[in-house]
Amino acid sequence: SLRHCLCAGEALTSDLHEVWVRESGKELFEALGMSEVSTYISSSSNFPYRSGSPGKPQKGRKVCLLPIDKESTEPLEKGEEGYIAIHKTEPGLMLGYWNVEDKKHTGFRGDWFITGDVAHYDEDGYYYYHGRNDEMMNSFGYRVSPLEVERVLKQCLLVSDAAVTEIKKENGISLIAAFVVLQDSCNETQVAEKILQYCSERLARYKTPREFHFVNKLPRNSNGKLKRKDLLLFL
Repeated sequence: SLRHCLCAGEALTSDLHEVWVRESGKELFEALGMSEVSTYISSSSNFPYRSGSPGKPQKGRKVCLLPIDKESTEPLEKGEEGYIAIHKTEPGLMLGYWNVEDKKHTGFRGDWFITGDVAHYDEDGYYYYHGRNDEMMNSFGYRVSPLEVERVLKQCLLVSDAAVTEIKKENGISLIAAFVVLQDSCNETQVAEKILQYCSERLARYKTPREFHFVNKLPRNSNGKLKRKDLLLFL
């Protein structure tokens, strides 16, 4: 019989978690991982699911956050945004990338493997995933996590699915564009202002999308993961 349920890949939304628990009668846990180390942060029976967080470092895992803008190996404190890093003594960590001799591209900073994933953790040790560093957006000079904006968009009852990305305008300013799949009963000419207002009430001004593009579906790979770079093909 079914005892435990775990998901990984795309972030687990609170709506999906609620539906799963209601329909299955079982808790649904979430995990964060990558090919280089498998899963290493997760929720569990010991660390219950918390909305917006994949959980805590698994028992025995040596994980910390390191600065993004400097080559320091001094771990960051709670609430500070940084790279998720895994110590080289981690038994499940890869030995290295094949045929990579340039030390700048090994993925390691001293004794720590830099995952490229950006996060912060709270006072209880739960990590909150912001996304890949190369997917972080620049909006009017501020760094913005696309996942934060997408979470808000997906909570809007008019929206079936949504993704955001940074676009550069002719004046050199970067802003956030949203690509939205509407619920079946919605007419795009009638809802753009409503969605903008919904976001404006829940996000800082610089995090609020300035352009909305309505599409039939979002570009995803065979595993269902968003192909963010392909969003610009809609423009």
